[in-house]
Amino acid sequence: MEVNFIPDAIDLQLLDLLQTDAGLSNQALAERVHVSPPTCLRRVRRLQDSGLIERQVALLQPDRLAALQGHGLSAIVEVALDRQGAEQLDAFQARAVADAAVQQCWRVSPGPDFVLVVHTRDMPEYLALSQRLFTQDANVRNVKAFFATQRAKFETKLAITHA
Repeated sequence: MEVNFIPDAIDLQLLDLLQTDAGLSNQALAERVHVSPPTCLRRVRRLQDSGLIERQVALLQPDRLAALQGHGLSAIVEVALDRQGAEQLDAFQARAVADAAVQQCWRVSPGPDFVLVVHTRDMPEYLALSQRLFTQDANVRNVKAFFATQRAKFETKLAITHA
């Protein structure tokens, strides 16, 4: 990881473009930021090496996937622990992030200790998840689940301030 790397305006443009479509070819990226393809490739690799680009993934279209395997069950779950020492918080977090049904795990304050975004195939699978993460842990004091009925917005893009 490059330590003292400070991205310039072109790097910020690349980050912005890649957040919208990471599948753009190097040629297309280079044209959009007005640099040569070799320069563009070097810059993207530097952004990756610096850790600014964590990873590149494919975002699936949930309604099309649902046609193949059902809509599933999405929930936002608040979890409050009985004891909030660093060891207990770290232990719960490690279990949550290791579970494939947990899409996001946020340690929050004030209020509950964690907010999880989970997706399961159905209610029995959610029950199994709750047994694994909440019921079997004597330190889990309270769980409050909110089941999604409609997703109005889903965005992964972070705002980039151009200099």
